[in-house]
Formats: sequence, C-alpha cells, structure tokens
Amino acid sequence: MMKVLFVDLPQQILPYEKELRQVLDSVIFNQADFIMRQDLLDFEQAFAEFIGVKHAVGVANGSDALNLCLKVLGIGPGNEVITVSHTFVATIAAIHHAGATPVLVDVANDYNMDIHRLQEAITPRTKAIMPVHLNGRICDMDSILEIAKEYNLHVIEDSAQACGATYRGKKAGSFGILSTNSFYPFKILGCFGDGGMITTDNPDINYNLRCLRDNGQDRQKGDILFWGWNSRLDNLQAAILLVMLKHLPDIIKRRRMLAELYQTSLSGIPGLSLPQGPVTTGTYYDVFQNYVLRTKRRDDLVKHLNSNDIGTLISWPVPTHFHKGLGLTNFVLPNTESISREVVSLPMHPALSDEEVLYICDVIKTFFSR
Repeated sequence: MMKVLFVDLPQQILPYEKELRQVLDSVIFNQADFIMRQDLLDFEQAFAEFIGVKHAVGVANGSDALNLCLKVLGIGPGNEVITVSHTFVATIAAIHHAGATPVLVDVANDYNMDIHRLQEAITPRTKAIMPVHLNGRICDMDSILEIAKEYNLHVIEDSAQACGATYRGKKAGSFGILSTNSFYPFKILGCFGDGGMITTDNPDINYNLRCLRDNGQDRQKGDILFWGWNSRLDNLQAAILLVMLKHLPDIIKRRRMLAELYQTSLSGIPGLSLPQGPVTTGTYYDVFQNYVLRTKRRDDLVKHLNSNDIGTLISWPVPTHFHKGLGLTNFVLPNTESISREVVSLPMHPALSDEEVLYICDVIKTFFSR
C-alpha cells in the first residue's frame, strides 16, 4: 500500500521554490508593492496574451469575476440567464445576486451544457448564456455561439476549471463577450489564496470593469463614475501567478500524461465510464482539472479507494438545485441528478507519480474484479 493524496500543494509548488522566493522577497521586502502595482499589470497582459484576447482584468476571486461580468453587461431584475446546475454554486449565485433569474439546463455525458436543452430554455426574458467548462473540457462553443447569435444573447464563459484548454484551437476564455477565471489554489493555475480574472476583447467593457473593481473610480482622472466594488487581485498574488503562468504549459502537459496513463490502465472495465474523448487528439484539448470516473457503484468504490489510502473527491453529491434554501427545486435535470450519484474524481495533479497512478488503477481493478 501507498498513501496517495487527492491534492498535494506543497509538492506541487516545490519545483518553483527558488523563483517564488525571489518574487516574494522582491514584492514584500524590496518594494512593498501590494495593491494595483506593476506585477498586476504585467500578469494581466501576460494572461491576456496566453488566452488570446485583448484585455484581462484581475479581481479578488472567481465569484467576483462572475458578479462583475453580469453587472458590466447591465443584467439584472427581469432578465434570465441560462446556465447549468452541475457546477459550483458560485456560478448560479452570481445570477441571483445580480437580481436576475437563473434558468438551469441539464448537462450531457461530458458533464458540460447539453446543447439540445439550451435552445428550448430560451424565453423573451433571456439575456445571456453562461456555459461552464467543467473538469478541464470546453463546452461545444460552436453550437452555443450559433444559438446566442440567433437570439442576440451575451455569452459569459465560466472558465474556472479549464485554463489552457482549447476547442478547435481556441482557448477557454476567448469565445464569449466575457470570460471568468479562478486562481483558487487547487486550480490548474493557482495562487497562494484567492484570485480571479475577467477576459474580454471589448475596450469599453475593459474600462468599465477596471473602474468597477476599484470602487467605481477612474484613478487617473480622479473621477468616481458609478457605484463599484473593492475587488482587486492583490499584487503579491499577481506576481506569484506570473511565475506559475510561465510553467503552465508544462503543468498541463503533465496532467495530460497522467490522464492518458489512467485512460490506458482503466479502459475496458465493465461498469466503469472514463472521461469522454481522446486524451491526445481531436477537437478538444482537455487539461484535466479533474479526472472523473462514473459508475453506479460509486459509493462502494470510494470506500474501497479510501480504505487503501487513496484520496478522492465527490464535488457535488447533492445537485445544486436540490438545496431547498436556493429556491431552485422547480428544475428537473435527470442527467445532472444521475451524475451526482455516480461520479468521483481521482487524484490529478502534476506532482503525482506514474507509480501512484498505477497503484490507484490496480486498486480500482481489484474492486471491479469482485
């Protein structure tokens, strides 16, 4: 037996210790640069270039990124925004906090928005579509953009789990009028606390977002233009993220190698579904924020894995729309509800060794051979 953690942050950041210590020393002790300084500007520019957009605006966290996107587009009471239940509650919460109405549609077997359910959910009150790129895979953006164009709807991407993923060669965050990202430490690109980013190609939206995140003020002009928020990405976190962004291609490459090892070792087991699509080729270039298994024997499998010192994660054992306090119980989403009963995420991070992955696979094979 060996102990395999679901996430091992100390080991994940260890290869970059020297670079990170230099950055920490520079920002904290040499410059004392903490709020809205050059490191933030440099990271915003580098991140925009990485995604392939014109503008990136650093904010305090991924939730604020979603909130500010809805605000800057003027979405509020009387409007509806279509998204999914199979996501972290923050996605839906942003719609609620804007005063708009969340409209939830089911997901397909790749855990992303079911395009066939999307169009039938549109009403005259629909203002935007908020697709969530889950587990490191981008939604079917060709279909979403086509539907959005037909009905004159905004598209706001929730790219928190898909940083670096591509669909037909374009990166997550480069499709909609706006996109959001989270730099929570467990994300593919994570900082040492909370952090978020909004990307856009629209210069007017970029300007308004920069004012919105800084209490509604244009600092250069000395004007307060409207009511805003205090939601700025800390300069220290931006400096850390700038270091990690340089290594992101290698981090993604390692995740995909681990996913391929899982895929090869676990293929062909009756009653076990693996992530859809090829790991190395095709329309989708997945980055594997999570490596997700699906089986009707999920709960027993989790007990078996945990008893063998293997960490696991069930992201949403209860579908978001089942929580009575949210007032979303009017939605019936059969696949979302089935998925919540059947999926589990295995360890997936760049510090994971091949030997650990093969050990996990052996334990899983033993379970299904019973």
